[in-house]
Amino acid sequence: MGVSIALAKEGYNLAVNGVRDESNVSKVLDQLRSYGVEVIYCKGNLGLEIDRHSILNKITKEYGQLDVLVNNAGVAPKERVDILNTTEESYDYVMDINLKGTFFLTQEAARLMVEDKDRQVQKCIINISSISATIASINRGEYCMSKAGMSMMTALFATRLAQENIPVYEVRPGLIATDMTSGAKEKYDKLIADGLTLQPRWGVPADIGKIVASMASGQLGYSTGQVIMVDGGLSVPRL
Repeated sequence: MGVSIALAKEGYNLAVNGVRDESNVSKVLDQLRSYGVEVIYCKGNLGLEIDRHSILNKITKEYGQLDVLVNNAGVAPKERVDILNTTEESYDYVMDINLKGTFFLTQEAARLMVEDKDRQVQKCIINISSISATIASINRGEYCMSKAGMSMMTALFATRLAQENIPVYEVRPGLIATDMTSGAKEKYDKLIADGLTLQPRWGVPADIGKIVASMASGQLGYSTGQVIMVDGGLSVPRL
């Protein structure tokens, strides 16, 4: 939501993807529309090819083009278990959405952007990964591997699309207060208080949104392929 609000405030018309019925997110969509922009909802599971096509078809039918893709869809394992007990079912569930689906959605979106090269507007792709791309959590290994894969995906698309003048960025959040992290709040409250992060607080979705809005507007125009850490200093090496 933080990303969508930040982009709406900058005047971007939005296409929001989710798996819930639109009736269940109508209040959120109306909130975004209150910023004076158009908002459509594209229901679909990124892990399914038919849904990815449906999402992009709806976007191009409604708006005629796609200028900015923010890959923010992601799931955690349904159950955290030691990697010695990770199941193929859990692995496939996480990888299908976090990496495979994201890769092929990006591939199709990039093709649309390249085909639209005669229209002189700022285009870019922004991948929301995680500090888990490089920091191991042995009770959710499939999630860590999916985010590490997304980091390479960023480098690959940045390399391929540079000649098309389409920058590709990666935002790597740390501990962000969302539904996904709510179950571990007590654990990380203590760790933060004990100095886990240099800035002694949880991150919030707005912290991510501000960075994404800057990338989308071209303020990081000479930085394609780069990773921006939004982790309160958690990843800074210290003695």
